[in-house]
Amino acid sequence: MEGVVDHLMRDLLTQINDYDLCITEFVRVVNRKVPKHTFYKLCPELKLGGKTTSGTPVRIQLLGQDPNWMAENALIAHELGTSGVDINFGCPAKTVNKSQGGASLLKDPELMYQVISSVKSALSGTEQPLSAKIRLGFDDTSLLDEIVDAIAQAQPDMLTVHARTKRQGYKPPAYWEYIADIKRKLTIPVIANGEIWQRSDAQRCIEKSHCSDLMIGRGALATPNLANVLKYNETPMTWQETCQLILDWTKLDDGEFKPFYFSSRLKQWYRYLKYFYPQAAALFEAIKTLQHKAEIVSEIERIIKIESTEVL
Repeated sequence: MEGVVDHLMRDLLTQINDYDLCITEFVRVVNRKVPKHTFYKLCPELKLGGKTTSGTPVRIQLLGQDPNWMAENALIAHELGTSGVDINFGCPAKTVNKSQGGASLLKDPELMYQVISSVKSALSGTEQPLSAKIRLGFDDTSLLDEIVDAIAQAQPDMLTVHARTKRQGYKPPAYWEYIADIKRKLTIPVIANGEIWQRSDAQRCIEKSHCSDLMIGRGALATPNLANVLKYNETPMTWQETCQLILDWTKLDDGEFKPFYFSSRLKQWYRYLKYFYPQAAALFEAIKTLQHKAEIVSEIERIIKIESTEVL
């Protein structure tokens, strides 16, 4: 969820949902130690004991292909106070894959094994949980058995599986049945991910994947209280409640962001809100040319007032 689920969004969503864990946007590792200020920028929660303000653990995600440098940077994350380390083998972005990161490593299970093993060895004795996220393959699933074998030998503490290949991207459906086979072959906890937008999706995913634990991404932005909808059968937020939540989100800024931050992020968030809230189109039209937070706040307040009048 690069570029939209940053620390403000994590703070907002963990205040209204009972999440067990959050994973950060990725820290890109190439051939050196990443400066500490980069870790703090992507994960300010490090200054709060590796948790959001509501107490949800936040785990640093690393993306890279060099086993030694991944290990070195995992140690930095540990020293700074992360609630664990996650390794990204699933990012489908072209720019990332061109530079041999993310899902591109699915083409080389042996390198995946080396990366996970090196990071695990570096973290040995720290009691830091190590997790990894994969897809079903790069172009197809022909290497899936080798990928799973690499995971089995490297033994991270947890594995999340996005039930599509890199080539399939985010195009429906998600092939949850593959996860059941992966889970059968591993002794570590397996988390199912992909195409979970509502409670019925989660129920079908659990049935097909045989996983009791789920990771959500885009759906968490489309329905802001989705985690509690899935866990407790909570009623999805109304559009008026969502508008109020957006307003609350703007108030989380303590002045660290540039004027156009909220207009940019809200336009990105709209891409997901429109899935379940047709009214989001009107909000987007109203704010698409705005740049400053004060203008956006004023427009959202106007919409909330209109919605309240219509309800009455």
